[in-house]
Amino acid sequence: MTGAESGKETARQKAGTVLVTGGSRGIGKAIALRLAREGAARVAIGYLRSDRAAEKTATEIEALGSEPLLVRGNISSTRVLEQVAELGPLAALVHNAATGVARPALETDVRHWDWTLNANARAFLQLAAVAAPQMAPGSSIVAISSLGSSRVLKNYALIGTSKAALEALVRYLAVELAPRGIRVNAVSGGLVETGALEHFPNREEMLRMGRERTPAGRMVAPEDIAAVVAFLLSPAAEMIRGQTIIVDGGFSLPA
Repeated sequence: MTGAESGKETARQKAGTVLVTGGSRGIGKAIALRLAREGAARVAIGYLRSDRAAEKTATEIEALGSEPLLVRGNISSTRVLEQVAELGPLAALVHNAATGVARPALETDVRHWDWTLNANARAFLQLAAVAAPQMAPGSSIVAISSLGSSRVLKNYALIGTSKAALEALVRYLAVELAPRGIRVNAVSGGLVETGALEHFPNREEMLRMGRERTPAGRMVAPEDIAAVVAFLLSPAAEMIRGQTIIVDGGFSLPA
């Protein structure tokens, strides 16, 4: 092994293990690949159903020089939380996994509420509770939110509420974990064209709005979100705590 190769290996070992929930596709995949590219020794991706997508992402992570780990199942389940604990100390936890019922508020019921809030907010708290005790000073936690946390979007009542709860948890955890040297923040993305939009009955309308009213001239790409996540995980973001960084190309600015 050459000196350069040895140095690279040492850097990867220092980078440790990162976990990206919902990491097999879309925004989560972009984040997982970005962290592998930046030197994470091991990249664990949580996913719910598609083994094919997870295995494809794992192959891409391995090609970038990181060891891929697959964590399959409902991220809020006891079994998956036990798997997360078994990963050992995490250098970074990125909670990207999200789901929910896309309907007007008065067309939802208690089951829809429980499913959406549990997956998008409660799971984040549970993951933090499992991961934080093992995380070293300098580690970081990032949650992925959306504009619906503070703006009224069509068919987004429950998901938006869950994202508002998620952002509130980010603020509380940022204060509680600061004495341990663990940073906690959120990234709120604008409209991103991923498979997640297939679940919205007004998908085409959403895409049209995204293209027409984004001042930056294009819609947000998964890689745009990944770049900001990578920054928040870096030492350069040491003094950013409990914040929600909006990455939307200016979409939320016009009246």
